[in-house]
Amino acid sequence: MNYILFDGTVRNALLPLTFTRPVAEIRVGILTIREKWEKHLGTTTTTITEEYLSEKFPMVEMEQNVMINASFLPNAELVEMVKNLEENQAIFYGEEVIAFFTTEGQEVDFESYEPIEYEAEVTRIENTWDIFAKNGEILEADFELITDGRKSQPIPQSNNVIAPENIFIEEGARLEFCTLNASTGPIYIGKNAEIMEGSIIRGGLALCEGATVKMGAKIYGPTTVGPYSKVGGEVTNSVLFAYSNKGHDGYLGNSVLGEWCNIGADTNTSNLKNNYEEVRLWNYETEGFARTGRTFCGLIMGDHSKCGINTMFNTGTVIGVSSNIFGSGFPRNFIPSFSWGGAAGFTVYKTQKAFETAQRVFERREMVFTEEDAAILQSVFELTAKYRRY
Repeated sequence: MNYILFDGTVRNALLPLTFTRPVAEIRVGILTIREKWEKHLGTTTTTITEEYLSEKFPMVEMEQNVMINASFLPNAELVEMVKNLEENQAIFYGEEVIAFFTTEGQEVDFESYEPIEYEAEVTRIENTWDIFAKNGEILEADFELITDGRKSQPIPQSNNVIAPENIFIEEGARLEFCTLNASTGPIYIGKNAEIMEGSIIRGGLALCEGATVKMGAKIYGPTTVGPYSKVGGEVTNSVLFAYSNKGHDGYLGNSVLGEWCNIGADTNTSNLKNNYEEVRLWNYETEGFARTGRTFCGLIMGDHSKCGINTMFNTGTVIGVSSNIFGSGFPRNFIPSFSWGGAAGFTVYKTQKAFETAQRVFERREMVFTEEDAAILQSVFELTAKYRRY
């Protein structure tokens, strides 16, 4: 069967992270949502997403297809139902469609479909803050999925370890003279990842392939450090996507960083208001600040955004794609994409300059910033122009 993941109704609620990726490419736990579905289904998938993203994330349609709502995470029961879908059948969770069978060129009308109700518990990513808020339960599920029937590399004897049975180390990982406490959640150390000496880790932690924990870091779970990302200082309950750096002292809590982000030394995020009130976050659908229902909520940062040393972020700050923040004082808690400045004011970060920076950053990782990458960022620049009212 050919499986296709689609963004569903929550795509705009997951901006700015979905400005540059389909919902399926969001990383939460250890794996991306796509990787979770592919491991459960035992096959590859493709994507239906925004037109300007479709060249990088193309859809492959065949004669028979099953469409899956990428905001829903797989579990054994749900996957079995998806695999057993037949023509003109659809799985619903309340009013939301989880998956449906379709043939090539078919015009889908759910009124003519046989509805199958899914009534068990299911995990869904509906808002940006769900990524860190649900990271613990998803990390544990991914840990079981990845490590089932496999044997961990041995834990080097120089480390101080609690609950070693909840630690899994992939081939090529390096860690010496660290404290690892996996009694509060599993610790997964990916292929060729490194935890430098003096670090103190309290699970759960997903340190993905090629990622690094710098010397003396203090990491509280549940935290995910995506492939080839780096963390240092103090981090709690945060998710970093791939190729992002928070490599120095400073605090990051209850936050999500996209790809290719960089946090300057001694930068701090507030994740709790002084009056302990509920945190509100910028919502791109309503173009206002939405209730999160959460007391703890730090920073949501889109791809390619960066901040200078000693930057201070207020509780519940949302930063768009490819922005550069610096200077003293607290910048406002919604910073549009392609913004340049800080508390003293902002100007437009011109695409030519932004692309030059992206190219240099890619080169440092021995990667190529392609015309395809530039075209996506150009589309984001145009889509977000209305927010830049400087």
